Amino acid sequence: MADFGGTETVTMAAPQSLTQTSREKLRQMVARIEKLEEEKKSIADDIKESYAEAKTLGFDSKVLRQVIRLRKQDRQEREEQEMVRDLYLHALGEI
Repeated sequence: MADFGGTETVTMAAPQSLTQTSREKLRQMVARIEKLEEEKKSIADDIKESYAEAKTLGFDSKVLRQVIRLRKQDRQEREEQEMVRDLYLHALGEI
């Protein structure tokens, strides 16, 4: 069941049973989502181009992705994960 902001609630019904208002709201929602999907693709392309540019400047794009991922994390969470990782590597004789 979906509520489109009015007093009317739309359930799983045949398309011909939707009111004109509901059909218009549906069209608006679909258009909005499609626009956002286009923007998302554009942003993804921009990010891809940025990594390619970084690579041409001599940066390792794989490591750069790791840096971006790490910077998204909370510092304390990242430090805890690093401690556990180091513990595992030490236990395996890797460090």
